[in-house]
Amino acid sequence: MKDVTDLYTEFGSDRLPPGQRETSKFPVLSKGATPQWDPDGWEFSVTGAVENPVTLSWEEFRELPSETQVQDFHCVTGWSKFDCPFTGVTFPTIAELAGVDDDACHVLFSALDDYTTDLPLEDCMREEVLFAWDFDGDPLEREHGGPLRVVTPHRYAYKGAKWVNGVEFLTEPELGYWERRGYSETANPWREERYS
Repeated sequence: MKDVTDLYTEFGSDRLPPGQRETSKFPVLSKGATPQWDPDGWEFSVTGAVENPVTLSWEEFRELPSETQVQDFHCVTGWSKFDCPFTGVTFPTIAELAGVDDDACHVLFSALDDYTTDLPLEDCMREEVLFAWDFDGDPLEREHGGPLRVVTPHRYAYKGAKWVNGVEFLTEPELGYWERRGYSETANPWREERYS
């Protein structure tokens, strides 16, 4: 198990970002209802500015190299949960599988509930950005984004799409669901980048 809770030292002097309060709970926040999921029909796609577009079944995705990381989780609404053990596939593993084009600069994540969120490519190409299917030794609960969600411990959690099923590498930025509604594209908790 890899502990990445010290990544805050890249961004600020305190583990708890300004304007946040620590909680032991794991509140549930979503833009709408929990979507249906069929493991037999589920597909994960990697498209856009890549050399090898990828489509994976749930079984194929679970066969990718994975790891467990202890991370911190920061919600834009003002709470943070420390020491979250997530297991999944790192973003760089997915990027390497598809072969990202040199002109790619941005990433758009998509999800089963039609949610999207975007990040600059450089913010995604970190080992701490995980496509997670497991939390604390158990399958990720549906209300928390199971079977698969993205976790972004260096950004507010709305950048980590629940129920994620696709990644598109872009040559120009494209705003996601909350970003189109005024939330920050960069979402750095230590700079309190909540809104654009």
